Amino acid sequence: MSRTPNSSEDQTELSFASLKPIEEESLDTAEDVQLTNTRKKGTVSDMFSDWFLGYASYVILERAVPHVNDGLKPVQRRLLHAMREMEDGRYNKVANIIGSTMKYHPHGDASIGDALVQLGQKDLLIDTQGNWGNVLTGDAAAASRYIEARLSKFALEVAFNPKTTVWQLSYDGRNKEPVTLPMKFPLSLAQGVEGIAVGLACKILPHNFIELIEGSIAVLRGEETHLLPDFQTGGIADCSDYNRGLRGGRIRVRAVIEQKTKNSLVITEIPFATTTGSLIDSIISANDKGKIKISKVEDNTADQVEIAIQLPSGTSAEQAIDALYAFTDCEVSISPNSCVITDDKPEFLSVDELLRRSTLGTKALLKQELEIRLGELNEKLHFASLEKIFIEKRIYRDIEEAESWEEVIRVIDQGLEPYKDLFYREITEDDIVALTEIKIKRISKYNSFKADEHIKGLKAEIKEVKHHLRHLTDYAIAYFENLLAKYSKGRERKTRIESFEKVVAAQVAIANETLYVNRKEGFAGTGMKKDEEVGKCSNLDDILVIRRDGTMLVTRVSDKAFVGKDVIHIQVLDKAQLDKAVYNLIYRDGKEGRSYAKRFQMSGFTRDREYPLTKGAEGSRVLFLSVLPTDKHDIVNVNLKPAPRLRRTEFEFDFSELAIKGRSSQGNIIAKTAVKSITRKERVTA
Repeated sequence: MSRTPNSSEDQTELSFASLKPIEEESLDTAEDVQLTNTRKKGTVSDMFSDWFLGYASYVILERAVPHVNDGLKPVQRRLLHAMREMEDGRYNKVANIIGSTMKYHPHGDASIGDALVQLGQKDLLIDTQGNWGNVLTGDAAAASRYIEARLSKFALEVAFNPKTTVWQLSYDGRNKEPVTLPMKFPLSLAQGVEGIAVGLACKILPHNFIELIEGSIAVLRGEETHLLPDFQTGGIADCSDYNRGLRGGRIRVRAVIEQKTKNSLVITEIPFATTTGSLIDSIISANDKGKIKISKVEDNTADQVEIAIQLPSGTSAEQAIDALYAFTDCEVSISPNSCVITDDKPEFLSVDELLRRSTLGTKALLKQELEIRLGELNEKLHFASLEKIFIEKRIYRDIEEAESWEEVIRVIDQGLEPYKDLFYREITEDDIVALTEIKIKRISKYNSFKADEHIKGLKAEIKEVKHHLRHLTDYAIAYFENLLAKYSKGRERKTRIESFEKVVAAQVAIANETLYVNRKEGFAGTGMKKDEEVGKCSNLDDILVIRRDGTMLVTRVSDKAFVGKDVIHIQVLDKAQLDKAVYNLIYRDGKEGRSYAKRFQMSGFTRDREYPLTKGAEGSRVLFLSVLPTDKHDIVNVNLKPAPRLRRTEFEFDFSELAIKGRSSQGNIIAKTAVKSITRKERVTA
């Protein structure tokens, strides 16, 4: 096809060509050399590589994957930080929270609002008020101007401490935000995290609140942990292949289905990541495709899930439940992928390792808090002792005749000199300045007894803090036990852990179709209603076909498919019954070869692949075929074509004389001359 020079393709070629390096021989100046080096470094492939790497790193580190320290993504961390700044014990409009968070998160109000709703629905860090949607039905939350939120007491206790927080500038440099929150709880495991980055995905499943705290206590005691997921929606989970939450693991989660009456079922719990709406849609879709049979389905969900299913008369409730698990979202498979950010890079860690690191991190934070508290108490004790001596020894009177500020400092310092051994650190100028700021009213009302009691209380508290530091593990265990006592009510496990067999779809598919065959033309299917009827089947069944030339084929049921001409045997394949059926076959090898007899059972096969039941010579032909249970066999009459020197043209053959072998066996020779006909004489039961 001809193109004009001004076409878009030519323009693209010209623009790319302009980025090619200039040959050094054509350069005349140093300026040209610098321009060439710049162009060599700035090729399109280099630019795309740099930009894509930067984008991928940003999405992984700043958008999709939680940090190992606090289990939060940046938007969640900024939300919680903004809410902490707004915290006054009262509820705040979500719209206001979103506006405050935008000081720290430069990605628009929609992403912030969605993240806040997700945090609120998990009912752990945020107290909510208003319509926040429903995780069971999938209903969305009301607009942000109508709903309110505040930090929960649990969040205030475990997630914030400005004294142990590492701060960084916000994106515009006007504010400070935490690098990570000082989280003293395995939050990522409690809430679960899901995110998709560039070439990387994160899917940490939620776990039970109580089991996580008990697991942290076990870690501190040096015991092993084996965490298993727990979902808000309940259900039944088979975690046999959980693989501790790492890649390659898989769990299956089922809805809880109960038989209410003879012809009705009720779903009371649904699998994780589904809603009652999506579940009902999958049930209706399976019914429309003929995979299950239902007459009516209703969603009566309120605070608890209740999906009522009416079955047609005569339908087995037990079979209907299996079909629901096989063909609908009543059973889902979930693949975890536990990934977190550590040292500014993604790392795949098992859920038990995440719990261990979180627990040790909590222990380190508790130690840091104790050390800070010890320092504060020592400072209070230091100043209380200074104040006591300054007032009781009347050192303040010595400064009455001082004529300058420097002399005031020197006089007070000299007055404290005899008592300096009583303090835990040296007296600084700042300490002396603080003494000069004591008001006369306070000095005049100074009570030595109260001062001694105050100092005594400080010393007792210092002693207690030092004891906790010496027994840090016990202190951390007590911390977790306190969390368990205060916040565990109503957080019992909702998902039952059981092992269950996978329902094979073909075994519970309803045989609501009829299979037809045109033996001569070689077509079979459910849409050929004018042809010979074979029997009932489902659209998930396989059919087995044996042709006159001795080839066998297994294929899936369809509306109409070519299976080969001269079909002598066709059946709906029941794989569970294969070892109970024996095929009795007599065939001629080639056009004029010998005749062989064999008994065999069907073994493994590949769908839509042809298998020879004869020796495979061209012109081979099946002379007799029957399919019987293993306890029966045929006795047949074999009629041979007359031939010179052939004394006997008819004889009887008993298939029981043959051993049952595999499908590819050759068989035994029963006639070296041409066979005229074979007829069944009788069928014998062993």
